[in-house]
Amino acid sequence: MPTDQLRPDVTMIVPTYNEREHLGDLLERIFSACDRDGLTVNVIVVDDNSLDGTGSVADDWARGGRVQVIHRSGKLGLGSAVLEGFALADSSVVGVIDADLSHPPDLIPVLHRTLERHNLDMVVASRYIGDGGTADWSTRRVVLSKLGCWLSRPLTPVRDAMSGFFLVRRDRMASFRTVSTGFKIGLEILVRASVRRVAEVDYVFVDREAGRSKMSLAECLRFLKQLMRLYRWSRATSAVRPSHLFVSAPQPQSVQRA
Repeated sequence: MPTDQLRPDVTMIVPTYNEREHLGDLLERIFSACDRDGLTVNVIVVDDNSLDGTGSVADDWARGGRVQVIHRSGKLGLGSAVLEGFALADSSVVGVIDADLSHPPDLIPVLHRTLERHNLDMVVASRYIGDGGTADWSTRRVVLSKLGCWLSRPLTPVRDAMSGFFLVRRDRMASFRTVSTGFKIGLEILVRASVRRVAEVDYVFVDREAGRSKMSLAECLRFLKQLMRLYRWSRATSAVRPSHLFVSAPQPQSVQRA
């Protein structure tokens, strides 16, 4: 176990499946953004047995340090990939970012600064506050995304509960338990983990797949089942809604309460 002095400020989990084309660029941008800001970062790539050589690219980066790789036997799901990455991390703050560059790595230092400055448990990159938004999305995809967020509002004050780009304090995950392996792991953490103070930071999601949605009918049904489980759990435990802040990315010191 490294000493406190050698632990990174944050560990970013990058789940991958057939992301050979983007992974190297993503890692370069993560380290460049964090180095410029004086933020120490490690990355854990969790690869679901990609067929395009993504795992080999990750292994090449791991030889240079600051990158670790978990090779899994198949396509086991985004949620379980994130949890495996969290289990390996040794930093006090952990985060998740997509491998396809739809999430801007330059925002990681802003998210971390927001977390520390406001003494938060979790900070979520949000498409649905301030100047946030999406690029190149079809109307159908926008509607599905916003509907999912609306259905989640009784569970969490976070406007973009569907976000897959966030940071969370690892000690807030100590009692976290979930049976879900779906791709909305951020929503599970918001509801089930010991998150008492959360903020959203606005950003623009840039779709690298020109509007193609990962939300198939099967995924919609799995999400609805996940949502029903969370509603039942919330009622059974009388879960307390966390306090909630909005933070503008260009000026992280500017805060509005929800």
